[in-house]
Amino acid sequence: MGLADRLGMTGHHLTIDWDLTPTDTFAMFESWGGKDQERIRSNSELHYYFYIDNWGSSAKLCLMERGVKHAKILAHIDCPQEMLKKCVAQQGVDMRDKSYAIDEGIKQWLLEKIVESEDASRIALVDNSVKPEAMETGLPKKGAPLPALEKVSLRAAGVVLTEQEVAALAAKHNFFDSRHNPQGNFSNALVDNGDGLTVTDQVTGIMWQRGGCDLSAIRNVQKYVAKLNQQRFAGFSDWRLPTMEEAFSLLEPQVNAKGAHLHPCFSREQPFIFLADQRKPGGYWFMDFKQGTAFWASGSIPGGFGRVCRSV
Repeated sequence: MGLADRLGMTGHHLTIDWDLTPTDTFAMFESWGGKDQERIRSNSELHYYFYIDNWGSSAKLCLMERGVKHAKILAHIDCPQEMLKKCVAQQGVDMRDKSYAIDEGIKQWLLEKIVESEDASRIALVDNSVKPEAMETGLPKKGAPLPALEKVSLRAAGVVLTEQEVAALAAKHNFFDSRHNPQGNFSNALVDNGDGLTVTDQVTGIMWQRGGCDLSAIRNVQKYVAKLNQQRFAGFSDWRLPTMEEAFSLLEPQVNAKGAHLHPCFSREQPFIFLADQRKPGGYWFMDFKQGTAFWASGSIPGGFGRVCRSV
């Protein structure tokens, strides 16, 4: 019986990446360029690695499954605490991030006691069952009376922006940006249009798609937008990708139950999206709803998700 079988994953191809660390995964999956500039090439690509979780009163050895749209602990491993504490001490205790890479000693212990052993008594499976995504908006309905609102006009056409210009945008409009303006808090007024597909911000005058398209290259996302317009999605044919300012206007300081800096009316299936803006000297800009900030990448590998908007 292999490790996959003991994890209840019979039929799955499970290969442990012994060199992968928590720091590497952030670079690979959040910043799109990990160790040796390794990049994730598809939304179905999965990586498996062991790491030490030292956030609790006692350290835990965990087996992680990491993909573009999720990171889940498959199992906790009953490893001697003295081994875990020694490994953590060698790397230095960090109060900001208590996730640690394993060392060679723990790797050899895992190979002997877990990976190459038939004994499953040291493996405690973690329940990762996912509840259906709640899509009730809890927002006022279209046509409902609203208090007087101060309208804000945002740029609707894509431009080329430098990193310095992007950093200044959040402060200009008091947008939340976890990196450049963490104290920002732009107040919008979303209204449920009653079609199950869209909401409209009465402050900015922007109608937003609540869902979107899956991970793809920029050309495919542009084709997706064109198809929505051809089909008159939600009754309209002037959908487009949002600009940096428009996407920033959606960010909220607090992370919602879906793990995003967004109102929960938006789907969790688009954790970061393409923007209409390109980067100078090269690349495309994205808005990362999980991290609450903008980033740039090539636009081809692995690409990004799509969520459209239109001016009302």
